[in-house]
Amino acid sequence: MTPIDAPEGLWLGRCWTPDAQGPAIVTLRDGQLIDITSTTAPTVSHVLDLPDPAAHIRDAQGTPLGDFDTIAANAPAPDRLHLLAPCDLQAVKACGVTFARSMVERVIEEKAAGDPARAEAIRARVGQVIGDSLRNLRAGSPEAAEVKRTLQAEGLWSQYLEVGIGPDAEVFTKCPPMASVGTGAEIGLHPVSTWNNPEPEIVLAVSSTRRILGATLGNDVNLRDVEGRSALLLGKAKDNNASCAIGPMIRLFDGNWTLDDVRRAELTLTVEGTDGYSLTGHSSMSEISRDPEDLVAQTLGRHHQYPDGVVLFLGTLFAPTEDRDVPGEGFTHKTGDVVTISAPGLGALTNIVRLSTEAPEWTFGTRALMANLAARGLLAPA
Repeated sequence: MTPIDAPEGLWLGRCWTPDAQGPAIVTLRDGQLIDITSTTAPTVSHVLDLPDPAAHIRDAQGTPLGDFDTIAANAPAPDRLHLLAPCDLQAVKACGVTFARSMVERVIEEKAAGDPARAEAIRARVGQVIGDSLRNLRAGSPEAAEVKRTLQAEGLWSQYLEVGIGPDAEVFTKCPPMASVGTGAEIGLHPVSTWNNPEPEIVLAVSSTRRILGATLGNDVNLRDVEGRSALLLGKAKDNNASCAIGPMIRLFDGNWTLDDVRRAELTLTVEGTDGYSLTGHSSMSEISRDPEDLVAQTLGRHHQYPDGVVLFLGTLFAPTEDRDVPGEGFTHKTGDVVTISAPGLGALTNIVRLSTEAPEWTFGTRALMANLAARGLLAPA
């Protein structure tokens, strides 16, 4: 599957360049990856804070790096060109429980205390109580409040109900800036986890001035057993070495592709195991319980500023329940799984599952980026 399925789009990303031993800001033109790094915009964060990022990308002079598909197929290594996550200085934030139907799985995780063997019985009980009432439910609505009352009356109240159908969204920090991996990279699972899954999501690119400028794909890798034991373990469940994948590139909004296309997006996830196992899942943005603009407004504003911008995971409808090995224990990853998340207009993000202790260590952070850009003469005086 080609990482970019809409070459006519306006694309912004990052590529590791061996000669510079650092990242280049890149765009896609006629199948070629073009280095457009400059002192005006040496980072993606700089580009997105320009008055007209789209015009900058269209007009920027650049240097061809090579055929895009060839570079995108390169596994990450210091001595070869390869795609990086298309964000750098931005805070990496994520919204949870934004689809009312998948909220049920978070409730089940909590009630099962992270034990997959107990999940099926709880799932059946919740289904008997609420049936199909969660389809197209809007968070904060009177209908949502009624569903919450029903679940409370049955002793199925959960803190996930508050963020799933109440007025306030769950927004958490997925990982530090510069810690995300790109397409082709290994993604990491904490070795303590035995019940986990991928989370296929759309990720918005938002400037420091709260402009929603584009979107890309993301995998918000989740440890169901860890978070299920306690929501206070969210940091351990979500933020580990290589546990955040974003890519392949940011598609900027223009006259032909807009936020409305994000609202209509259909995501497909495939998992291919080395044991011959195969899983296909879907997430339909049309079923989201909170509008993307509302999620952005709840993330940054007068109450919280992000001077380098934000990339924001919007949540997922996907929650795998089919058994992989043990009957009644549902899906969990195995090392070597190849995970691909795709959506028309946004391309495909592909990663290989490893333990976070086996994936390459994260060593190139913000300090390393600043030193690298300075050595290349790309940091203009303030």
